[in-house]
Amino acid sequence: MFITLIADYGNGDPAFAEVTQRLLTELPHSLINLVSAPAFSTLATGFWIAQLGLNIGPEERLIYHNCAPRQDDKQARRDNEGEGLTYALLSNNVKVVGVNAGYTLSFIKDYAQVLHIVKVSRGGSQFRSRDVFPSAAGAIGRGDLSVLGEVLNKSDIPDAPSDRVAWIDGYGNIKTTIPADSINLKPEAKVIIRVGDVVSDAVYSDGSFKVAEGTLAFAPGSSGWLTPDGTRPIRWMELFLRGGNAWERFGKPRVNQLVTCIG
Repeated sequence: MFITLIADYGNGDPAFAEVTQRLLTELPHSLINLVSAPAFSTLATGFWIAQLGLNIGPEERLIYHNCAPRQDDKQARRDNEGEGLTYALLSNNVKVVGVNAGYTLSFIKDYAQVLHIVKVSRGGSQFRSRDVFPSAAGAIGRGDLSVLGEVLNKSDIPDAPSDRVAWIDGYGNIKTTIPADSINLKPEAKVIIRVGDVVSDAVYSDGSFKVAEGTLAFAPGSSGWLTPDGTRPIRWMELFLRGGNAWERFGKPRVNQLVTCIG
């Protein structure tokens, strides 16, 4: 089985090694790939669950995710309780196990043919993704669904926002949650883009490299997947500074900051 571990532990954090060991104890013949999301960023976590889960990959896949800001209850916590564990079976049979927090399930909720709460403790450890959850994830990975509890209602999962920074890649390109089909502009049209408190001029492009060196492009990016009915692609708008760094141009914004296009 190919397991993708998506968590907000931090790049190079030994927590990834600890959780990997526990997962391999449960599913010993698996290959595990690690994806580090920004701290407490359920939006980035949810974005990558969808990008990796809804696109082509090995037939036997499990996505195990943990981003649990413990924001479901503002009161003092008892026994390190946090958001509960969930299981989703996507339309392509990819299994997704992880904490239901913020936007973690927002991008995939319409693709889930099965969506359940998992019967496992919500507390018991500050490090639940290592100490509590792997046994349930392992059972599901082995096809044992006796750990499933009640059905999770999709209406209880928030929609993903359509105007935020979703990710900053290693080149400084800013991936957004703005759907490409929501933009009605002609190629090479000049626009003004605001990210957080920083404003810059840009050029709309239907392909990022169709702009001159030093130009900020506002274009459909490389991330996306098919609609739930499989009839058309979903693409997300991206900010790309050819020969430079869009993230630096906008003052190094954080994931989840507001993005506005002024045509």
